[in-house]
Amino acid sequence: MSAIGFYHLTRSTLEDALPPLLGRTLGSGQRAVIRCRDAVQVKQLDEALWKAKSPLWLPHGSQSMGHGPRQPIWLTKGDDVPNEARFLFLLDGGIDTALERFERVFTLFDGNDTQAVSRARSLWSSAKQAGHDLAYWQQQERGWQKAG
Repeated sequence: MSAIGFYHLTRSTLEDALPPLLGRTLGSGQRAVIRCRDAVQVKQLDEALWKAKSPLWLPHGSQSMGHGPRQPIWLTKGDDVPNEARFLFLLDGGIDTALERFERVFTLFDGNDTQAVSRARSLWSSAKQAGHDLAYWQQQERGWQKAG
């Protein structure tokens, strides 16, 4: 079963919260795949990751850039995992299937978006029922605190 962390964004945007988590992922020697809701979000995150200040370098790619197997971070609107990532990032509280193929799943959702919160709650329920190891992370003034 996967370890699934629910990251409740209340103090920053996704574009600000994601780079430090990806930096720790790469620092641990892992690869990541980020499931976006659509091609527009793929493009927005691509631009945001190139502009990230901490960490300064987040090498990544998407279908428009190619070279999937060589990319440490893969942005996609589909279920492709060409880089054989073991870490999955779901956005907007996204519901996904086949979570067990990943070692860790990070679900980031905006606390001000009622639909994203609802999707995260649904995912929590189905993942708990499936036997995954769940954790809830609250955004604090300086980082994340595990709650519950």
